[in-house]
Parts: sequence; structure tokens; C-alpha cells
Amino acid sequence: MNENEKVLELARNTGFESVGMLDMTTLRFLPEVREMCEVNTCGRYGKSWACPPACGELPELQAKVEQYKEGILVQTVGQLEDSLDIEGIQDAAISHGKRLDEMWDEMKKCFPDVLVLGAGSCSRCRTCTYPDAPCRFPDKLMHSMEACGLMVNEVCTRNGLPYNHGKDTICYTGCFLFNR
Repeated sequence: MNENEKVLELARNTGFESVGMLDMTTLRFLPEVREMCEVNTCGRYGKSWACPPACGELPELQAKVEQYKEGILVQTVGQLEDSLDIEGIQDAAISHGKRLDEMWDEMKKCFPDVLVLGAGSCSRCRTCTYPDAPCRFPDKLMHSMEACGLMVNEVCTRNGLPYNHGKDTICYTGCFLFNR
């Protein structure tokens, strides 16, 4: 089994329903994605160390991501009763966060400088300390793919991973970036 297959197997064993290698050359860092953050649909803009503006400017995040040569995309796919199944949506989000943390711990054993990008804002703490105090867990702070200017559906499509998994599903996508 080669190294990529081992990383993919780790992701599957962690519980991710859909996984694939990430071709780093497919990443486009789009200012318009960051501008969507400013609209503040999720309510986290200016309220989290992991979100704009606290997470840094787009060129800074792009430079951080581009330090990595390899990556893996991971997805948690939740089955919903219907499109209004808020509990199912929340359960899938919680599962995705737990899986990201579990795989992060395992990835650090082989790749100590692994960078994890999650889905949406960091939710490690019930209330973020931003802007009044430093992050409580800076070594566990997880930025979202969107905060880095990445259009998640485009990243998935460009890497052969579905973004939509069918009727009455919700999909949360994240990635692990690493160097060998």
C-alpha cells in the first residue's frame, strides 16, 4: 500500500463517507468567497479567531496553504429526513467536527505540521474569546476552506469528489494538507 492509499484508508477508518486526494494545483483563492464571509450569513464574521477578519487576509492564508505539497479531501455525508431536518444537519456537522479532530490527531503522528481546513467556523469553544483575549486553543484552531477563499464545490469538482450526494443529504467537506 503506498502512502496516499494509507492516508485515504485512515480517512475511511475515521468514518468519512467520501474521500479523495487533493491536487494542490486545483486550488483557486477567490476574493469573492471571502466577500461572502463579510455578508455574515453564518453570524461568525468578526466573532471568531478562525473567521475573517481575525484569521488574516486572503494573501496571507493563500501563502500558508501553498506551503503544502499534498492534501486529502474528506466528507461527512448526513442522511436527512427531509430538507428541513435541522437536527440531522446539526448531527452531521458535529460528526464532521469530531472526525476532523480524530484524524488530525492521527495525521500529526506522521505529519507534525499538518494543516486542517474545516467546514464553517471553528466551534471548539461555546463562546470564542475574539477579540477580547487570545484563542484558548491556538494549536487546535481550525480555519474553514471558505475563510481561505476556497469555493468548496469547485474544489470538490476539480478533484473528482461529489459535492452533492443526492436528495435529503447534507455534506460537510474539509481537507488535510501535509508535506512528506
